[in-house]
Amino acid sequence: MSSSEKLSTSDNSDHSGQFHATDEPVDLGVYHWEDWLTFVVFWLLAITVFYQFFTRYVLSDSAGWTEEIARYLLIGVTFLGASMAVRRNTHIHVEFIYRLVPPKVGRSLSTFVDLVRIAFLAYTSWVSYSLVPRMHNLNMTVIDFPMSYVYGFVTFGFVMMTFRSVQVAIRHQRQGWSSLERPGEIEN
Repeated sequence: MSSSEKLSTSDNSDHSGQFHATDEPVDLGVYHWEDWLTFVVFWLLAITVFYQFFTRYVLSDSAGWTEEIARYLLIGVTFLGASMAVRRNTHIHVEFIYRLVPPKVGRSLSTFVDLVRIAFLAYTSWVSYSLVPRMHNLNMTVIDFPMSYVYGFVTFGFVMMTFRSVQVAIRHQRQGWSSLERPGEIEN
């Protein structure tokens, strides 16, 4: 086979020079329920912001409730999205020190990071949970709705982050390494 024939078959072209593109199958199995919930809340946020833009700049009569609701929907997207990031272990982390220390020290540090993350998220879950009943008598500014629901979303996000961080720590222990120790490798 000549080099031109190898070139034509390796770039998805047939012998007549026509390009044939085939898409890989879409795998929706990589998404979990909190991904879809975040997706829905994000689109509610997008619709609210679009409505705010439309009423303000097209109708010249801004809907007052949209700014506050958009703020609370953004809080929901943030904390649900953070749960997704914990599950995927894609939060920002510093890998430089792991290149300088021996592998056993790196493994110990990685385990310590997992434990500190679990402890921090469990504590913030407890703190946010303790705020929910205190905020029930305080209503939102524009609509008559208790602020405890917003704080409930924050608490739910922290609880999900704690749960997912425990799962990540277990995964790191089972596979014997984390992405801190082996940057660039994809975790199972």
